[in-house]
Amino acid sequence: MIKKGISAIRNELPSIIEDAENDLTVMSKAFFNKLLEEFRAMDDLLVHCDTKIQIANKNNDVCTRLGDVLSIGAITSIALYAAAGDGKDFVNGRHLSAWIGLVPGQHSTGGKPRLLDISKRGISYLRTLLIHGARVVLRHSEKKNDRFSLWAQALLKRRGHNKACVAVANKLARIAWVIMAKGETYRPAM
Repeated sequence: MIKKGISAIRNELPSIIEDAENDLTVMSKAFFNKLLEEFRAMDDLLVHCDTKIQIANKNNDVCTRLGDVLSIGAITSIALYAAAGDGKDFVNGRHLSAWIGLVPGQHSTGGKPRLLDISKRGISYLRTLLIHGARVVLRHSEKKNDRFSLWAQALLKRRGHNKACVAVANKLARIAWVIMAKGETYRPAM
C-alpha cells in the first residue's frame, strides 16, 4: 500500500517496483516503471516551467511590482501581465475587474437596479487565481489589524466566505490595475 501524494510516489514507488517479493507481475512492474518515468519527466518539465516563470517575473518591472501585492505571486502576476499588458487599455480598475469577471451582473427594470451574482464572463483563469489569492488573504487577515485586513474580516462576517472572497479578489484586481497602469508600487494601508 502506498500513501497518497506526490512525494509518496517519488519516494515509495521505485522501491515497490524493484521489490522482487511483492505480488506484482512482470507486466505490471514494467507498466508502473513506464508511468514513473513519465511522472519524473513531467516533474522535470514543471520545475523547468517554474524557473522560466520566475526569470520572466524578475525581468519584468510590472510583474515585479505586482508581486508585492498580497497573495499575488509569480504565476498570478505573469498571468495578469500576459492577459492585460500594462493595463492602460482599461479606463479604471473596475473595467479590469469586469473584464476578468469579478463584478456583479445587473438587471434593471422600472428604474430599479438589481445586482446579481458575479458575471463570470471574462478570463476564468485569472478569476480563479485572484479568488484563490483572496482566500489566502481572508485566511491570514484575522491575525492582522491593518485597514485591508480589518475591511476583509468585516466583509467576511457581513457577507459570508464566498462573497467575501470575490470582493477581495475584485479589490486585488483594482489594486493590480493601479500598479500596472499608473506605474505605482504597492503601499499597504496602515
